[in-house]
Amino acid sequence: MQIRILITALAMAVSGAAFAQASAPVSPSATPKLDKMQANQKKRIEQGEATGQLTSREAKRLEKREVKLQKHEDAAKADGTVTPAERKKLLIEAAHDSKKIHRQKHDAQKVPADPSS
Repeated sequence: MQIRILITALAMAVSGAAFAQASAPVSPSATPKLDKMQANQKKRIEQGEATGQLTSREAKRLEKREVKLQKHEDAAKADGTVTPAERKKLLIEAAHDSKKIHRQKHDAQKVPADPSS
């Protein structure tokens, strides 16, 4: 009888701890996927500029789009909560910017090679 009570108490303790971890509160204004996309896009723009795939004008234009996206994210977070609709809109905008980066990096415009090297 005591073993049965001990096992039941142990099972309840373990399931309670697992439930507490599963329902850990996440900030309603957190946008981890968007933040990861923005960091990746920034690296892609820098890499494109460094390798000559992007001209300085193209890079500036793409960076302006990233600043605009950041302003939209800040506006969505202003009230303390990013709603699912706002989150979706931000992710669509980030995906659109990602396509723009790809198109610019793979277009015919290249930075001319330095003739002195």
